Amino acid sequence: MQRARIKLSSTDHKILDEICNQIKEIAEKTGVDIAGPIPLPTKVLKVVTRKSPDGEGSSTFDRWTMRIHKRLIDIDADERALRHIMKIKIPDSVQIEIQFK
Repeated sequence: MQRARIKLSSTDHKILDEICNQIKEIAEKTGVDIAGPIPLPTKVLKVVTRKSPDGEGSSTFDRWTMRIHKRLIDIDADERALRHIMKIKIPDSVQIEIQFK
């Protein structure tokens, strides 16, 4: 049987975990095999900028970070289960990618 690999990524890990729990509930209701959610390493983007735009004064810097959390779920590609997963309301801050293997 084919398997669907669902990749989720977001800057808010709480929303990400809620969506993963919804997918797990759908898998339990429909009776399909599920592996995950597997937490992938968090990607940390760092930007350091100088506070003073003209270069005068003391050397002070602003440090900005953004964390991107990722989850991976493997699920059997059952048509009924995937239809239910497609109906989940996903916020704009969450990226979802579904691949068939």
